[in-house]
Amino acid sequence: MNILITGIHGFVGNNLVNALKDHHHIYGVDIVSPQKDGVIETFSWDSPLPAIDTIIHLAGKAHDTKNQADAKIYFDVNFGLTKKIFDYFLQSGAKQFIFFSSVKAAADRVEGDFLTEEVVPHPCGPYGESKIKAEKYILNHSLTDKKVYIFRPCMIHGPGNKGNLNLLYQVAGRKIPWPLGAFDNLRSFMSIDNLSYIIEQFIVQNPASGIYHLADDEPLSTNELIRLIAESKHQKARIWKINQSLIQGIAKIGSLLRLPLNLDRLQKLTENYVVSNQKMKTALGINQLPIDARTGLQQTLNNIKFTTYNS
Repeated sequence: MNILITGIHGFVGNNLVNALKDHHHIYGVDIVSPQKDGVIETFSWDSPLPAIDTIIHLAGKAHDTKNQADAKIYFDVNFGLTKKIFDYFLQSGAKQFIFFSSVKAAADRVEGDFLTEEVVPHPCGPYGESKIKAEKYILNHSLTDKKVYIFRPCMIHGPGNKGNLNLLYQVAGRKIPWPLGAFDNLRSFMSIDNLSYIIEQFIVQNPASGIYHLADDEPLSTNELIRLIAESKHQKARIWKINQSLIQGIAKIGSLLRLPLNLDRLQKLTENYVVSNQKMKTALGINQLPIDARTGLQQTLNNIKFTTYNS
């Protein structure tokens, strides 16, 4: 198939090209257009494009964990740019459109055991709000003769990604004991290899249009992640199980004094955020993904240089 990938030079785009290039003709759209192995040509946003079968829209404004980005930027990119690409898809000969949204478009926090596609979206902040606005536009303008997939992945990781696990990497890199061991929470992750597999299966199998949550099969606790980080560095994990009430008191002080450990960060580090991938697996007719969550994280961690991560 002829596949067009927006944001092709980003982390997901780079890995997706490697996964698809042997079986498909890959084109790209990005703000830069250097030659890339496996990509026939990368176009600028206003260039005429060739005939395409599938559009994979990856380009977007990523979540700013420091909350310093202007809200307008999120809506200009995550909604405005998505609208532009989707409008092009509607008038083109392409038959499949894949939009990368986020689980944060559905919920900033998970109520209940796990997050499913049936949840009433309640995003918090401009990142999730801009993504859900793009989702609604796509759903309201979709055509019955074209397949449209809205993917909501959880935290994506893989070799070469420098964005998602910085705080934990820093703690492990500095040999600082992990003080939140008393909070044995569970989180879902998404291996880039599993993600690439899912995308190709959707392209080939062409299942029903809809919203699909993407996650590895098994959630892992933050304590287990700390152990995996230590293992990748051939160190012994140092996990302290300090009383939860004491930690929460320290975090309250941290919020007042703007310290690194504050109530908001404590919530993010200790909350349960488990995402169900059952709808996706049912659509593809599979029982499990190729790589289990622990193995996927081991592959990521074994390819990380901890000194490259900044606070």
